Amino acid sequence: MVVAEKLPLPHMEVRPVAGIELLTDDALASSVGIRAAFTGVAGGQSKAPFAGLNLGSHVGDDPVDVEGNRRLLLQAAGAPHAQLVVPNQVHGTEVVTVSSVDPKAVSQARSNAEQGADALVVSVPNVAALLCFADCVPVILAAPDGSFSVVHAGWRGAVAGIAGKAVSALSWASGLPAETFNAYIGPHIHRECFQTGEDVAERFRQAFGPQCVPDSGQVDLAQAVTVDLRRAGMTPRRIFDVGICTRCNPERYYSYRASAGVCGRHGALAVRLEERP
Repeated sequence: MVVAEKLPLPHMEVRPVAGIELLTDDALASSVGIRAAFTGVAGGQSKAPFAGLNLGSHVGDDPVDVEGNRRLLLQAAGAPHAQLVVPNQVHGTEVVTVSSVDPKAVSQARSNAEQGADALVVSVPNVAALLCFADCVPVILAAPDGSFSVVHAGWRGAVAGIAGKAVSALSWASGLPAETFNAYIGPHIHRECFQTGEDVAERFRQAFGPQCVPDSGQVDLAQAVTVDLRRAGMTPRRIFDVGICTRCNPERYYSYRASAGVCGRHGALAVRLEERP
């Protein structure tokens, strides 16, 4: 299919910008204008125990610092004036779609997302989607027409199929088949550090197969999300995992488990730029 060639195969590298580090795909930004990025701890103005680029407003950090960090991120992404939507993540499968740049429409989408959502689909330029993480799986989906989705897959959302549901919502919004999309799986807790009870492990076995639970009580969230994406119609070569465990790299990424529950949140951000870099 010709439209599939509009997207380069997904790949991400670290790009330092304005004192922070973005894991991003420059080829994607150049081809269709989508700046997709995963952030880390580096940079920002938050103070301990949230020290760094904390983007979460629900962890007890100074709201002024959080807002400053979000402005810095938008600037680094090349979209300082983008309208930002940040949902209230509830570990569910609700998807909110933004299909207009009209401020009233964006305000309504914000309101809907604040009621509880774990994925955003955006089909217009200059509206940025930001979701926050500290061990859960961040996923960014990109379509050849410049539409995109940002997804929060905690274990509850992952086992309930939030990633596949976001693919379907993006396909509906863009009018394009899932096989043309790119998917980026960001830093998250890997199976060797994600010990669960047997009841949780069994839910993943039933939902996505035994390959998601290679060892007793250890769930491979990335494998589960990948199975979900493929069932939704995506092709393996267009699913890219950055391969970073947050629990093993607490100096680079916030980790709820490594910090005993007291930490900031890094982010998954996507925005379509009006002018391609």
